[in-house]
Amino acid sequence: MAIETKTKKATPKRATSKRKKNLVIVESPSKAKTIEKYLGTGYKVVASIGHIRDLPKSQMGVDTEHNYDPKYINIRGKGDIIKSLKKEAKAAKHVYLASDPDREGESIAWHLSHALDLAVDSDENRVVFNEITKDAVKDAFKHPRKLDMNLVDAQQARRILDRLVGYSISPLLWKKIKKGLSAGRVQSVALGLIIDRENEIQAFRPEEYWELPTTFKKSRKKFHAGFYGLDGKKVARIPDNEMVQKILARLDQKADFNVAEVVKSEGKNNPSPAFTTSTLQQAANTQLNFQTRRTMSTAQQLYEGINLGGKNGTVGLITYMRTDSTRISALAKNDASQFIHDEYGAEYAAKKPLKTRQQEGAQDAHEAVRPTSVFRTPASIKDKLTNDQFKLYQLIWSRFVASQMTPEIIDRVRVTIDQGGVMFRANGATTKFAGYTKAYPAAKAKDNVLPVMEVGDKVQLESLNPEQKFTQPKPRYTEAALVKALEEAGVGRPSTYAATIETVKSRGYVRMDAKKFIPTEIGKMVQAAVREYFPDVADLKFTAQIEHELDNVEAGDENWVKVVDEFYQPFKVELNKAEVEMDKMVVKDKLAGENCEICGAPMLERLGRYGKFYACSRFPDCRNTKTIVKEIGLTCPKCHQGQIIERKTKRGRTFYGCSRYPDCDFVSWDKPTEQTLADGTTPKAKDEKNKSKTTKKRTSTTKTKK
Repeated sequence: MAIETKTKKATPKRATSKRKKNLVIVESPSKAKTIEKYLGTGYKVVASIGHIRDLPKSQMGVDTEHNYDPKYINIRGKGDIIKSLKKEAKAAKHVYLASDPDREGESIAWHLSHALDLAVDSDENRVVFNEITKDAVKDAFKHPRKLDMNLVDAQQARRILDRLVGYSISPLLWKKIKKGLSAGRVQSVALGLIIDRENEIQAFRPEEYWELPTTFKKSRKKFHAGFYGLDGKKVARIPDNEMVQKILARLDQKADFNVAEVVKSEGKNNPSPAFTTSTLQQAANTQLNFQTRRTMSTAQQLYEGINLGGKNGTVGLITYMRTDSTRISALAKNDASQFIHDEYGAEYAAKKPLKTRQQEGAQDAHEAVRPTSVFRTPASIKDKLTNDQFKLYQLIWSRFVASQMTPEIIDRVRVTIDQGGVMFRANGATTKFAGYTKAYPAAKAKDNVLPVMEVGDKVQLESLNPEQKFTQPKPRYTEAALVKALEEAGVGRPSTYAATIETVKSRGYVRMDAKKFIPTEIGKMVQAAVREYFPDVADLKFTAQIEHELDNVEAGDENWVKVVDEFYQPFKVELNKAEVEMDKMVVKDKLAGENCEICGAPMLERLGRYGKFYACSRFPDCRNTKTIVKEIGLTCPKCHQGQIIERKTKRGRTFYGCSRYPDCDFVSWDKPTEQTLADGTTPKAKDEKNKSKTTKKRTSTTKTKK
């Protein structure tokens, strides 16, 4: 019996090859994650982790004989990343380069094109966006463009100029002064500003003057006034006590004083424009106590995206943070107007926001730094942000909203009080309408309410206390003030200021005291050498002119090789002259006046990276070192036995502590004074949790590297 067998019909196999995706390359993984979510399944987004090629560290890497041709090499440690990018690019349907929208980002895209063998001149594969939001990203991919070689050339010219200066002068400084030193175009100008200010302070001769702060009373209400003038004329300054006595002799302090004039007026304070990179750095430094590097790092996180959870996922919270522009898009203005109408009322929304003047030489490629959505208030996302992220986002959000609001209206009153021809003046101010300060309270004018007074009223003198004072020099630079000075001079770019300040600190050219820069001895020596032999490098105006020429390269108005050559040819002459004529600047060791407690040899005062320290004269046989203890003339407020002394952390940051440490653990980052100790306002270490860290740092400063 035959058995019928059934055979299965063969079914065609499904294609196993995956559909090719578009490859998008950005700088950072967090940015990649955010953008991939917006683009969907047809795109794969990967990160290059910053630059992949650069000039070599071991040599100049610039052919000065052949049009300054740069010798780029793959950055050490980037081999696996480049290999992976090549593999992904080969398998991709199309490659898009979406690095940051500035010179540096354009340069990264150009280097990626070379490394991945992409067509630099013909491919429209460059994608830029000012904010990492769904709409902005998707719209950008509808309009890819070719690489902008003007931007690339401007960045390349800056990089080559900095390399020519740094790799030419630094070895000379090592040979003539000591190893580990460096000089640079913007770095040397920044250090020069700090040293010049210090020289002004040291050369300043204070002049005596006197003030006559007074307190008057009207109907039991007290108010403050100050001396204004004599016999109807303003007196600019009371020069000495002799004049004080002549003024007091004309007064009957027990008699009534007359209200001679009352002038009322209405004033207004206009809002500031939204932040540029520079103004953001300054405001964050003064209002949040953020160092420039901390500001830029936190802003980068906010720009690249924060995971807000829920439907939102990862969202870019602010626009691109490297910008010189105060321009705001029409869409952002409309959103701000709607938010202000809904949140504060129509009277707070500016019909025509104030026009702002751009800084000379400012780049207007991007908007100001603003929130990507004004409706995303700081309070609504506070629980999704770190403390730094929240503070900076709140600052950016508040400043932007305020820039689209009406002015603050202030009622002002000026009262002149007279007796025997001696005039005093009191100024009062009260906010009539909050205006933009409703959203930005930090900018609100301080109220000073005076009692209601009319001409002919009588007031009584409550107190008059003459105070001797002396004129003060300009203050030392804080980070905010230095950034402002560099920007106003047109030196460098705000995006480079953080790195410049960090370099000046890390080289030991400055130390920080009460958040202000003080030049060190080694910093002064380096700057003196640069100024003598390379005057153009240290010159503010010359460096600003170079910056202007780089802007012209970016605009396509100048050739980058010509800009570099016009700088290098005279610089080369100066370099050859310095090689021959610069004397070795010996950093002489001084006797410390005490002997080594280990071997008994004399101790020497030596100059290290972070200043002076004591070291055994038998080094290297004896490696004993000691920190130089500097008393500031105040007794410790905690134990009332030790002296407050100035110390340094391993990173060169100055702090103040008790000489009886570890028996007494008083410590302060800011320099105490008799006044702050009396008021109890001397800032201690940031909190008790950090105290142990601080004391560990104090212990570590007992030994200083040679």
